[in-house]
Amino acid sequence: MDGTVLVADDDRTIRTVLTQALTRAGCKVHATSSLTTLLRWVEEGRGDLVITDVMMPDGNGIEMIPKISQERPDLPVIVISAQNTIMTAIQANEVDAHDYLPKPFDLPELLKRAGAAMKNRRLMSSTEVVNRPASAPPRGDVLSMDGLPLVGRTPVMQELYRLIARVINSAMPVLITGESGTGKSLIARTLHDLSDRRGQPFISATSEDFRSPDGAQTLLSRVRGGTLLFDELGSYDDEAQLRAARVLDMVQDDGPRIMATAQSNLAKALAEGKLREDLYYRLGGVTLNVPALRERIDDLEPLAQHFLGQAAEDGAIQRKLSPDALELVRAYSWPGNVRQLQNTLRRLTLTGVEAVISRTEMETALKSQPSAAAIGANFSGETLSEAVARHLRRYFDLHGQDLPPPGLHARILREIETPLIEIALDATGGNQARCADLLGINRNTLRKKITELEIEVSRRRKLT
Repeated sequence: MDGTVLVADDDRTIRTVLTQALTRAGCKVHATSSLTTLLRWVEEGRGDLVITDVMMPDGNGIEMIPKISQERPDLPVIVISAQNTIMTAIQANEVDAHDYLPKPFDLPELLKRAGAAMKNRRLMSSTEVVNRPASAPPRGDVLSMDGLPLVGRTPVMQELYRLIARVINSAMPVLITGESGTGKSLIARTLHDLSDRRGQPFISATSEDFRSPDGAQTLLSRVRGGTLLFDELGSYDDEAQLRAARVLDMVQDDGPRIMATAQSNLAKALAEGKLREDLYYRLGGVTLNVPALRERIDDLEPLAQHFLGQAAEDGAIQRKLSPDALELVRAYSWPGNVRQLQNTLRRLTLTGVEAVISRTEMETALKSQPSAAAIGANFSGETLSEAVARHLRRYFDLHGQDLPPPGLHARILREIETPLIEIALDATGGNQARCADLLGINRNTLRKKITELEIEVSRRRKLT
């Protein structure tokens, strides 16, 4: 990889790491903590690639991209940001950023994307760039939206954010799948509210709306050019499915955008003859799979902070979780997903008087919640192989038309091996000899894997 990279980040450590890594990869690097300096370098004609943070001391890196594009239309920009929200992904997409990576990022992945960006620039430069329009600045009403409750910093949520950003203004139908309480309807509403159709109606239709013969026509007259959502499609009976299919037949080019949500396995329902083929295939233009809360444990803390802060804004006392209470929250399975977490924390803000939610208080709150066994109810009879296949399909689906980054085999093995060893260590009380015997591997191999996988050996494990 060769070329000159302009790096803008207010974190000296990140500037140093990127400078060293890019230099070792064969690049020249200019690094700064100032967007003003970055823009001056761009105006001077320096650089084959820009890597910029968003929140900088003298401005916003995303808002700088239209200026960069106006000055140098062929200069790719990669955005890196600790503001890991759906709005960051959407804003980066709107100003035609070449790529977006949330912090903390995987350094080899960033280097790979940087190399691809510069290679693409050279290919573009081989043909004359004439009158390429500068990227339009981000819409003001999008930038001013606050409090969007799609909270998530885990890789699976970041991939979902990127896919949402790419399809916001697409006319293709969208199918949103996921368990109850994961936020499927919220994502549908977000897609509408951030799209060019946001001034038009958003109509959510259930099977009851298709009971009358004129239900389809009534829905179309209400929604006009907005968005029509078929809510929980898996619950539609044969009659409702027939009339929903007729709605799709009546939609014109200037008609509404169609979305659907479903928590059941629609492919299985199709195979069993419980879902109409024409309805399934016409709604599956883009599929967004929303992960269950137990599949993104690291999002629990920011979600909890968001809900507790939201309750305080509504008049409740400001509360926070103690470390021990947070440990319980992370250990619980949350079969009701984000909605269950929100309701639990809301009750704690109403019933508690102390600023800190203790472990005892959280234990009491969780005693009234469904047990972890409730999770399996959605996938009864599912083998381990089938469960792994389901998660892998979801991972591929989140990348849309793109393939996942290279190195998938090693990443998947690591993600399976890490919890296997952690659970085995817990089950054997931290006794590594017993754990190795349980796993059927040599004790030295186990120790090596603990080091390689950076598995934390807790105090309880060390004492046994």
